[in-house]
Amino acid sequence: MKTSQAGTLESMDCLVTLEEAPGAGVKIEITGASAARFRSAMEKKINETLASLGATDLAVTVQDNGALDIVLGARVEAAYKRLKGAK
Repeated sequence: MKTSQAGTLESMDCLVTLEEAPGAGVKIEITGASAARFRSAMEKKINETLASLGATDLAVTVQDNGALDIVLGARVEAAYKRLKGAK
């Protein structure tokens, strides 16, 4: 299976890892500083970003260190484009 990453583990950032998961839909795992408090908002942002890209069947892992939602969306988009081989 192909995987890709975007982001860092620095403060106010997140590390997003995407892995192809044929037939599984989108599965999201979030860990880190804001996970317990903002999980539903983070999941919504991830799903919105992937939907705008037409992405399906992915395992998404986010290691969060307080990233804003705009950063999270950008990291998800970058990881997806890397997964698909976009420059």
